[in-house]
Amino acid sequence: MRRTAAAIVGCGLALAVVVAVVVGAPASDAVQLMGFAAGGALAAGAAGTAALSSLRHRSVRAQAVVVALTSVVAVGLGATAAADAMFLSAHDYGALLVILVTAGTVGLVTALVLGDRLLAGSRSLGEIVRRIGDLGGAPPAPGAPPPATEELAGLARQLAEMSNRLEQARARERSLEASRRELVAWVSHDLRTPLAGIRAMVEALEDGVVTDAGTVERYHRTMRLEVDRLAGLVDDLFELSRIQAGALELHLEPASLSDLISDALAGASAVADAKGVHLEGRLDGPAPEVEVATPEVLRVLRNLLDNAIRHTPAAGQVCLEAGVMDHHAVVSVRDRCGGIPGGELDRVFDLAFRGDAARTPEHDGGAGLGLAIARGIVEAHHGDIAVRNEEDGCRFTLRLPLPSSSSSATASPA
Repeated sequence: MRRTAAAIVGCGLALAVVVAVVVGAPASDAVQLMGFAAGGALAAGAAGTAALSSLRHRSVRAQAVVVALTSVVAVGLGATAAADAMFLSAHDYGALLVILVTAGTVGLVTALVLGDRLLAGSRSLGEIVRRIGDLGGAPPAPGAPPPATEELAGLARQLAEMSNRLEQARARERSLEASRRELVAWVSHDLRTPLAGIRAMVEALEDGVVTDAGTVERYHRTMRLEVDRLAGLVDDLFELSRIQAGALELHLEPASLSDLISDALAGASAVADAKGVHLEGRLDGPAPEVEVATPEVLRVLRNLLDNAIRHTPAAGQVCLEAGVMDHHAVVSVRDRCGGIPGGELDRVFDLAFRGDAARTPEHDGGAGLGLAIARGIVEAHHGDIAVRNEEDGCRFTLRLPLPSSSSSATASPA
């Protein structure tokens, strides 16, 4: 600001000197006139500054009028002082005053018009702020006057962008809160059901209601399975809490994609055999090396395989395919679950989402956390995971970035 003011003063003085030379004014007269004009302008400027200071809490319109009047008065005082020093005739002096009064009147009207525009713009800005505070970030009403200056317009754009971000954050918060409530309901159900069964069996054993060895053994086996189920649920909740809190620590290490696939298939083979589901693995092209947290990625693959096996009918097939595409390791799991309703495809990775009746606790055996955990782990590896329907089933596909030194194979899963 100071540099700009200094530059304007310098240019003005230089222009005044040039004009004096062009019109042939004596140097002493030119200096005297410049002094009178500058003195009058400084006096008007001081008065205008004092007026603005006293009106700093008033409307933009009033302040704009004061700024315009200060400029007009500065020119008028300078011209009057210079005319008086030049001993103009009464007629010329009166003509000058008429000109100054007329120019001042026009300047005042112009200041009022500009002040109204500034006031309308500031009101529009205030409307945006009010809507952000009271109406959840709604945009200004159509037809509302836009801010009148570039600065106010820029501020309005920033406020509108902030409003959109706030609305998106509120939508995410509402969705997350709904998911949390759903999770609490599901977890409460999944905890209450096995605990009630365990308590009933323990009371039967304590009271001697069950005495034959076969039934006692069955009760013990059932209680162990239910305890394992509860332990798995607690592990899932703990893992999910770490993911949502951003506290998931990944210890990356080089690993062969083929080894990861083999380990995942081996871990899921017993469950597939017990259900009569045919499990198949296929690697398209050379197996690349990836830098991943091996236990976490294996958990993702097992979650996907367990989910696919659980929803594939007996004698069905689950196929795991892997390859490389666009400098990413791509792994997909295809099942024969009959497909996912279109309205639910975008929600399968949401917290505690279970979908249709086929995915109830009795069929699922979990709290709907496996896919949410899988997405969190994959995203922590800077990858992505998606699902789509395909023929009589669906395909889950995850992509993990390859190290820069890894070779790029050409084949990839469908």
